[in-house]
This record gives sequence, C-alpha cells and structure tokens, in this order.
Amino acid sequence: MMDKRKDILCFAALSLCALLAFSSCTKEEQTAEPETPRQPLTGSVAQQVLVKFEPYVADMLEKNGLVSTRSSMLGLDEVMTLIEGCSIERIFPVDAACEERTREAGLHLWYVVGFDADIPVEEAVERLSRIGEVQAASPNRTLKRSYNTDSKAVPLSAQAVRKMMAVSMAGGSVFNDPLLPRQWHIINRGDLLDKSVVGSDVQCENAWQMSTGDPSIIVAVLDEGVCVEHPDLKANMWHNEGEVYRSHEDNDGNGYKGDYYGYNFVYDTGIISWDHIYDSGHATHVAGVIAAQNNNGEGVSSIAGGTPYAPGVKIMSCQIFAGGAAGNTVMMARAIKYATDNGAVVLQCSFGYTSGRANAYEWGVDGFRDQEEWETYCPLEKEAFEYFCHNAGSPDGPVSGGIAVFASGNESAPAAGFPGAASAHVSVAATAADYTPAVYSNYGDGTTISAPGGDQNYYYEYGGPGDPDGLEYGELGCVLSTLPYNISESGYGYMEGTSMACPHVSGVVALGLSYAMQLRKHFTADEIKELLYASATPIDDYFSGIKQYYRYVADVGKNQMMQMSLSAYRNKMGAGQVNAERFLKAIEGGGRPVQFPNLYVSEGWDVTVVPGNYFHNGESLTFTMDISDASVASCTYEGKRIRVHGIKEGATGALIRASDGTKQSFVITVRKGAHDSGWL
Repeated sequence: MMDKRKDILCFAALSLCALLAFSSCTKEEQTAEPETPRQPLTGSVAQQVLVKFEPYVADMLEKNGLVSTRSSMLGLDEVMTLIEGCSIERIFPVDAACEERTREAGLHLWYVVGFDADIPVEEAVERLSRIGEVQAASPNRTLKRSYNTDSKAVPLSAQAVRKMMAVSMAGGSVFNDPLLPRQWHIINRGDLLDKSVVGSDVQCENAWQMSTGDPSIIVAVLDEGVCVEHPDLKANMWHNEGEVYRSHEDNDGNGYKGDYYGYNFVYDTGIISWDHIYDSGHATHVAGVIAAQNNNGEGVSSIAGGTPYAPGVKIMSCQIFAGGAAGNTVMMARAIKYATDNGAVVLQCSFGYTSGRANAYEWGVDGFRDQEEWETYCPLEKEAFEYFCHNAGSPDGPVSGGIAVFASGNESAPAAGFPGAASAHVSVAATAADYTPAVYSNYGDGTTISAPGGDQNYYYEYGGPGDPDGLEYGELGCVLSTLPYNISESGYGYMEGTSMACPHVSGVVALGLSYAMQLRKHFTADEIKELLYASATPIDDYFSGIKQYYRYVADVGKNQMMQMSLSAYRNKMGAGQVNAERFLKAIEGGGRPVQFPNLYVSEGWDVTVVPGNYFHNGESLTFTMDISDASVASCTYEGKRIRVHGIKEGATGALIRASDGTKQSFVITVRKGAHDSGWL
C-alpha cells in the first residue's frame, strides 16, 4: 500500500466496537431477530471488511490526517485499549486531478478495515451493517478468473512460425502478418477447419478499410500482467507520460508510483509482471486479440492494433492477478478507478463470479442469482463500475461514459455470471467457427452478445492426423494470439473460453470508437452499446439439431462423446455475433459532431489545445482563433496547436475557424489558482 494509506488509525475502533458490542450509534433495533442474510461466494480476504462511512466520519478521518491515534469520538478511545492490530485505510488514493468527481461519486467514503479479532468476516459484516455511521459493509471478496489457470495455453513452436513466415499469405489477406491465416476468429475463409462456416468471424476485413484503430482510444485490461515487451504489443502499450517506469516516486501525483504502463494492484507496484511460474499468459493473449500491431510482418493480426504507419488503440495493463495470487474486490475497484482516471474508455474484464445457475455439484459454489443480489452484497464493486460508466471518456471526445466488457463464464450455465450480467455491462458468450455456441459457454440471462472464443472439444478428432506442425486438430479451433516467451518460445499460441470471446468484443468496440474519433463524432456509452447489439450478425438459424463433442479433452485428455441440443440456445446468445463492419457503418451513420470544448485556465498560466481534434478531417486543416475580450485571454499558434494564456480573471467568448470554412464558438474562463485545485 502507498505510505500515506498505511497508517494505523484509531477509527478502526468504530468498526471493531461494532464487532464486540452495540453502542448508542446502532441503527434502529429490530423487534425480532432478523433472518440471517444469504452470503453467496463467501471466499474473501481474512479479517478485512470494506466499509462505506457516513460523510462526517470520513471528514473526521481526513482532518486527523490519517495519523491520529485517538478518534475524538465518545467511547472509541476506550475500545482502542481492548483491540490490537486494528488498521484502516482509504481504498482510493487521492489524485488531485480527479478528487472532485471522486467525492461526488462518494468513493472517498470507502475504507478497508483490517482487524486481528478472532471473528468470522461474515459476522463482522453483519454487525457492522447495523452501525449508524456505516452506510455499507461487505467482505473483501476473492475474484474468480473466467478461465481455468490449470488449462495451459497451447504454444506454437518457433519452427511453425518460421514456416508460416516463409509461405506467402493465402487468400489475399489484408495484412502481411504470417499467422493471420490461422486466425479464423479474425478472418474465417472456411479452409482451416472442417466444421466451419465462411465468415463466422468478427468481420474485420472490410472494417479495416474504414479504420484500423486510433491511439487516442485506451483499453484497460484487468487481468494478469500484459507482457509489455512483446514485439507485437510494445508499440501499442499505453504510456503514462508523467511517470518513469520502475520509479519509486509518484512523479505525476496520482497516488501510484512508477505507473508507466499501468499498475500492478496485486503487489502494489508500477512494475507489471507476466513471467511467474503460475502465470497463464492470459492477459498477453487478450491484449494480442485487441491490439497486436498489424501489417508488421510479424506474428498475428488483431482487431484494432493499427499498423506501423497508423498506430492502433492503446493497451493499459491493470493487473489484478499475478501467478497464484487471486485478485480481490479492493484490487479490482482500484483498477477500475485508475483506468477511468487515466483515460481508458473500454474495460476488458475476463473475470467474475460463477453463474448463479451453474451446476452446484460440478462447480461447488453458489453464485449471485440476480442483479439485486449482486448489488446488495458487492456495493463497492457496483459503485466502482458506476464511476467508470459515468466518468470515462469526455463530452468533447468520441464517447462520454465507459463500456465494460465481460466474459459470460465457462460453466455451461443458462445465465451469465456477475458483474458481467449487470444491465449496464456487456456480457459475451463464446461461439465456435460455425456460429454454434461453444460447449462450455454460459448463455441466457445477462448475456448480451456473442463472439468467437474457440471450441477445442468440438473440433477434437479422436485418432485424427492432427496438424503438420504438431498441433492437434482441436487446438486449431481455439483462438491464436500473443503469449509471453516463458510460456511459448515463439511468443504465440492458442487459448479458448468466453474470456477469449470477450476481447473480440472489446476490440470491436475500440475499433468503432477509433472510427468515431476519425470522423469527429460523439456518442454516449449507451448509444455505443445499442449500435453494437443492433449491428450484430444473427446466428439463431444455426441453432438446430445436435452438436457432438468430446468432453474433457482440453482439461484432462479424455475423450467422452457428449451431445448438446442447439435449439436450447435460441434467443439466448445475446443479440448475435459481434460484427465489426456493420458496427463501424452504424457509427458512420449515427452520433453527432464533436464540439470544441470550453477552456479553463488559471491567471498567468497557459492551456494548449489541438483544434484539429474537433473538426472532421482536422489533421489537414489550419485554424485561427478569435477572442472577444483580449484583456481576459490571448493566444499564440504553435504548428497544429494553439496556446491560450490567461491574463486576468473573467470569461470571454471565442471562435475557432477552420480553413475549410467551418467554425465553432466556445468560452474561455480565467480564474486564479485554477491549476492547483484539480477542477481543470
């Protein structure tokens, strides 16, 4: 934890007091013993409770400077003598640039309380919930990855990659990436797998004629750490220009040290890790689907990775898993807020809780049954995602609000798992190369869209010849993407799951937002989701008859023949399969022009803008600015940038004119000390 959040405080006594005895500040007592609340998924961090305090309590903590050893509240000092090892820290570090909206969202009221008392966490939560100063309390829950870490990626040998590089690209592919012909999920020509349908992919080929990605669009990958040094990824890794990688200083003052590529929330460091013996390479694989660099003559292609001459979207690594370490609610919430505050507009989330309708005998847990239950038992998660959905993006960019994309889960359950199943989120089911549901995919309630995720058990041919490069036929039916070199000598390999379907949708959303940026169009996040669903490829016509597959092949190598009735999946795989071409065409026909923003500048200070960002084809235009009151502000021209200088307090109208005759009006406001307050 950051030093300023480490200090032990007496106010932990308030929480622990509730665990020992109810004081005068308990909520209205019940006339009868309340029914013991259902606590699904009780796996949690021992002796940690997440508490949302009333505002006046948080104010008191802040006034004490997070260093006091006495609370100044009646009754608490006595409790401190009874309890040892109490700790309390604000969950979200102070970032001056975003503190105002943090407080508006109420996230500054959340603290994690740690205690050594010998009491179950569930009981602590129940008692804390009755205290008047507590708005909400919940366990620091353990997160479940939406993929089996015991099922390792299938590496592609270096020899196989060299062989592919020596062969000319088949079928006139758009890009010269040698492994693209094996990426049926990107371009499916029907020649790689027998049980395949031409075009059962994400329809990128024609979409790339409109856009290949834009570096202003940031996708935050909440997962293991991304291999930031991978040659197919490093050009598209997000950089925090205010930081120095591996620095021990918080150079940009956002509360995180050395967060150059993102942040490792597991070990509380700016150093992203991906080479632990128990790492699966999953985040690197996901990142490659979204934004491996295209047309660089190396490795794989991706959905929105751009080219060497036209950079693609950026990947921000928000690490919430590492090796055998499981993530938890605090790590996830911090990652969500970090991504929001640092410019991400898409969250790639291959994690969640087991579906509430999963087979309890097989999965051994009881998941959340509906959104109300999830919101009740996971209030911090809910508020963190709401913060992202409401605050990501900007009103003068391609999107206001953020789009959170989740894997639906791999339990073959007729309902998606939460948080993905929440109504504000995108939950992705997985399909095979013939549009049929992948045999493991969750579907039904909460599922909003489908995408290729691979289906090894379906394509497994017992006793078949396999692939000339040593791969089983079924492995070719998985998703091919980037991997860390400690997992694959070539840096590439295969994985499957709804967690692989998920980045296909994240990538298409990012590609659509890139196109909106190019067109200088603006949408709300809800409008983007509506267009995403409306443009999907209908796939219910493929859901007839029986689908046969070999169960357990991917897990333990056994070959038990199984069957699934496809009719059970009709109208339950979301809106259909994601379609990049149709989505970008919908972007082209919708939205509204981006508006030049009002400018705020401190007296005696400057603010720099790039006017081309707010006009269609702005890169090729020149601009002039007219300021109505020259005594309030002035401007100078620096190539494609305009620098506005605040002269004195006040406000003035202004006009920005483009060389094609278009113009936009806006307001310049000058105030004293604005650069210090964070409201800019």
